[in-house]
Amino acid sequence: MDEVFRALADPNRRVLLDRLFERDGQSLVELQSRMPMGRFGVMKHLRVLEEAGLLTTRRVGRQKLHYLNPVPIRLVHDRWISRYSEPIVAQLSALKARLEEPVMGVPRHVYEIFIRTTPERLWRAITDPADTRQYYFGTEVRSDWKTGSKLVYLDHGEPSLDCKILEIDPAHRLVHSFVALYSPEMASEKPSRVTWEIEKMGDACRLTLVHDEFDGETATYHSVEHGWSQILSGLKTLIETGRPLVVEEHAEEGAGTPA
Repeated sequence: MDEVFRALADPNRRVLLDRLFERDGQSLVELQSRMPMGRFGVMKHLRVLEEAGLLTTRRVGRQKLHYLNPVPIRLVHDRWISRYSEPIVAQLSALKARLEEPVMGVPRHVYEIFIRTTPERLWRAITDPADTRQYYFGTEVRSDWKTGSKLVYLDHGEPSLDCKILEIDPAHRLVHSFVALYSPEMASEKPSRVTWEIEKMGDACRLTLVHDEFDGETATYHSVEHGWSQILSGLKTLIETGRPLVVEEHAEEGAGTPA
């Protein structure tokens, strides 16, 4: 967490995050064009932000695109801020920008978090209903975990998410479609896609979650924007402490779902 505060202490780095808040998924050239410094200066600041986990990158063709990663800020929320200023935290945990125009093929929500665990334990947390119930808004995941199989999340026995496994490599990668059933509008939308990627990094794992293939800025796109941060924070807390994350509940649309 020290790296997060050090990264945010520099005003130029805060401006870069503001630029990504305005429009996520920008290249180095796009970011540099609006900064009062040269290319290498921007690269240096972006590297600090990436090392602190405040942004992540994805290659799309020849371009390297930069995305806000709100998870570290959410962890600050979970540790301190929720005690004092929940309205402000609601804005911080939503530190993800919306593109003004849909861009096909570009990941829309990208999150990254480091968890002190093994790939096998992390995989079990993603695929075991006893674990998902403790961090995934109380839902229990069900599947036989084979490519092409159905994957559902049950909320008190009723399907909340209807998914299909598109790709699976245990303890490394899981790709599935995503249809939210908790809203008639979202249930009628074209399926989007969620990718979980696990990479061992010393005594920790880097978990990257990408939610993309939205049919524009749909109701699902807006609904899941805030919920993934809380899910990933809860997953980290459960694995590292053995206890579920307790967050003060406030009346908020989609609070009981990946919203």
